[in-house]
Amino acid sequence: MTADGLIPPEHLSEAAAEWWRSVASDFDLDSSGVKILDLAAGALDRAEEARAILAVDGIICVDRFDQRKPHPAVAIERDSRLSFARLVRELALPLGDETPADPRPPRIGGVS
Repeated sequence: MTADGLIPPEHLSEAAAEWWRSVASDFDLDSSGVKILDLAAGALDRAEEARAILAVDGIICVDRFDQRKPHPAVAIERDSRLSFARLVRELALPLGDETPADPRPPRIGGVS
């Protein structure tokens, strides 16, 4: 699975696979970058899966003691979106069409 061949991982949804292909064709990624791209696309899929569950079930559920609790998919969606954003930052990919004048460095810490 290299960016040169534009073959995304098989487990991705069509939307995530299309995003993967777009990024792989627009950016020159090494093997580590391709792995991070795989993880980012997986996180994007997981966030969308959780969002779809929440659209049906709602964000609140009732436990066996009749107490209202956040649906477990709320945390899954939040964590997956955060993971996606961090992985995109790790690749130094822009999140939108605008390019900041002083882009944020791709990695945190260890820079001298």
